[in-house]
Amino acid sequence: MKQPSIIIIDYGIGNTFSVSNALIALGYRKLKISSSESDILNADALILPGVGSFEACVNNLRERYLDIVLNEAVVTRGKQILGICVGMQLMATTSQENGLHVGLGWIPGRVVKLELSEKYPVPHVGWNDVRPLTKDTLFSQTFRSANFYFDHSYHYQCDSDFVTAECSYGVPLTAAIQKENIHGVQFHPEKSGNNGLRLFRSFLNSISRC
Repeated sequence: MKQPSIIIIDYGIGNTFSVSNALIALGYRKLKISSSESDILNADALILPGVGSFEACVNNLRERYLDIVLNEAVVTRGKQILGICVGMQLMATTSQENGLHVGLGWIPGRVVKLELSEKYPVPHVGWNDVRPLTKDTLFSQTFRSANFYFDHSYHYQCDSDFVTAECSYGVPLTAAIQKENIHGVQFHPEKSGNNGLRLFRSFLNSISRC
C-alpha cells in the first residue's frame, strides 16, 4: 500500500515533534512539519496539532495566513485532516476561552469551559475510556472502549450528528468529531501509547486506500 504524504501543520505550537515521532514509529517516512502553502496544498493528509490556549493557537494561524491556506486545502479541495486537542477545537465556530474568539467554522459548534462538580478536577488530565458512537475510521483498529490521554479545560459542543466518540468525566464529553473529510479528537493520540498509534494508523490507512 502506497504511503500518503503527510504534513503536520507548523504554526508555532509545541507538540508537532511528538506527533511526528509517533508517525515515524509507525514507519511513515513521507511526512514533514511545515507551514508552506505548497506543501499543505500538495499533501495527501494534514494533521493539525494543538496545545495551550485557543486564542494563542487561532492567532498564530491567522498571523501566518494559514487559516486561508487550510480553508483552500480542506474545504475547497477536500483534503483529509485530523485535528488534535486544541487543533480539534479550532474547527469550531467560536471558543469562550479567555473571551469570545472565532474559529475556523468547519464543524458548527462552540468550545466552552468544563463546568463540573468538585469531584472532577479541571483541567481534565489523564487517561479516560473513549466510546465510539459510529463506525468512524479513526477507531477501526482500536478496542470498543479504548483509553486515551486527555489534557483540557474546555470542551467542544456541537450537533450530535458530528460526534463520533464520547468519554465520561462527570458528564458525557465529546471525544471525537467528524464531518466528511474533517476529523478531530480531543485527546492526544501521540501520548496514548498503542491505542494512539492504532488511531493514527487507521486515519492514514483510510487515505492510502483512497
